Amino acid sequence: MSLSIIAIVLAAALLHAVWNAIVKSAVDRTTTLGLVALGQVLPATVMIVLLPLPNVESAIYIAISTIVHFGYFYLLGKAYHHGDLSVVYPIARGIVPALVSLWAILLLGEVLPVLVWVGISLIVAGILLSNWKALRSGVGKTTLGLALATGFCISIYSLVDGIGVRVSGNTLSYWAWGAFLHVFIAGFIGWRRRKTLSSIPRRIWITGIAGGMVSMIAYGLVLYAKNFAPLGVVSALRETSVIFATLIGFFILKEGNWKRRLGAAVLMVFGITFIALNA
Repeated sequence: MSLSIIAIVLAAALLHAVWNAIVKSAVDRTTTLGLVALGQVLPATVMIVLLPLPNVESAIYIAISTIVHFGYFYLLGKAYHHGDLSVVYPIARGIVPALVSLWAILLLGEVLPVLVWVGISLIVAGILLSNWKALRSGVGKTTLGLALATGFCISIYSLVDGIGVRVSGNTLSYWAWGAFLHVFIAGFIGWRRRKTLSSIPRRIWITGIAGGMVSMIAYGLVLYAKNFAPLGVVSALRETSVIFATLIGFFILKEGNWKRRLGAAVLMVFGITFIALNA
């Protein structure tokens, strides 16, 4: 696996952590998630006008991905309603690399070397360790179920988009149409929040839409990498966003336990190294 692809996915992970930090700091996370979706629709509208259509074979994958993303946004909002982000996020993201690798083996015949599995396991361990105190304090059944369901959705759209982008014939077009169809998510949340939209401060609008654009760029980088690397490997590297998020929490938001966070970062670095040398 080339260092350039690793760098691209890690850059996507950092950007993903940034937009999640935006959602974390929001008072109304549901509305912010709607604005994040809208922030993807706006640039995507311009792109689909300028770019050629992706191959027709990828249309079904774009449609399925849109439906699964809708479920992801819904479950994520519900999960954050019942549990803290520091509990929900590591569970939801932590199960994804193993699930995506499993789906890729069963459905695509992708075979990963044993040492790559060791790398994936180290990354998952780092994800869980980064928020171990919150996880150890106890997770309610509702929160756990919603977090696991959210992670399941992530694994499904990761697999679907991994196949879809490979048959699309044009990564940019696939990326643009996938982002544009977030209009249904933005529209649904906008309708649910229609009575309060006029009272949302301009700063919240700008922050949410900017977060959506960052999210779109992050996922575009991941889609590009899926053309050149096994889906499970890309997923594992992408989920290092958790450690970036916890580092942002420590240095910027002044959240504590640097020793645990450093230990998690070291585990992830070892995991990335195993993947880089053996994928």
